[in-house]
Amino acid sequence: ALRLAGGRSRCEGRVELEREGTWGTVCDDGWDIPDADVVCRQLRCGRAVSAPGGAAFGRGHGPILRDELGCEGHERHLWECPAAPEHDCSHKEDAGVVCSEHQEWRLSGGRDGCAGRVEVFFRGTWSTVCDSTWYELEAAVLCRTLGCGNALRRPSFGHTLPGKMLYQCGMPQPSLAQCHWTFNKSAPCHQSRAAGVICNGT
Repeated sequence: ALRLAGGRSRCEGRVELEREGTWGTVCDDGWDIPDADVVCRQLRCGRAVSAPGGAAFGRGHGPILRDELGCEGHERHLWECPAAPEHDCSHKEDAGVVCSEHQEWRLSGGRDGCAGRVEVFFRGTWSTVCDSTWYELEAAVLCRTLGCGNALRRPSFGHTLPGKMLYQCGMPQPSLAQCHWTFNKSAPCHQSRAAGVICNGT
């Protein structure tokens, strides 16, 4: 079994493997994008955008199960990749990964991090969100996800980033990633503006 821990979604975090019922970590010696690609694909999280080491997502616990991984990038499971028989690592060298299907959000251009234009990090780049389906529910989900309380207003902005994301929630969800979303489909975003939100928290 394989999982990512300490990240902001199931597609970002510290790489953890399970062996005989115990979860352990991977050492960052030799850790690179082909190794991270195998993790992302195994978790159905797309491809690797970055492969941070140095316990970027916090230090793990338990045994260090792999060191000097040498994946070529096409392997189906991380266990199939060659690795060193012993390790000389501590948890401050735990390997991490950010996969392309990880989504995170920020509000930019407002008075603080709880107001402004909605921007989403997805597939390695920041994009704007189309306001054509940006209603009270979608805004409420984002304000809660960001720890910013409730949505007060939904101002519109210009699209100035390369990509466009569209969210449709239908019902309250823990995050916009669990709503229905489409990326860079022109029709529903045609003549849209970039969504914004002002939340009541700071």
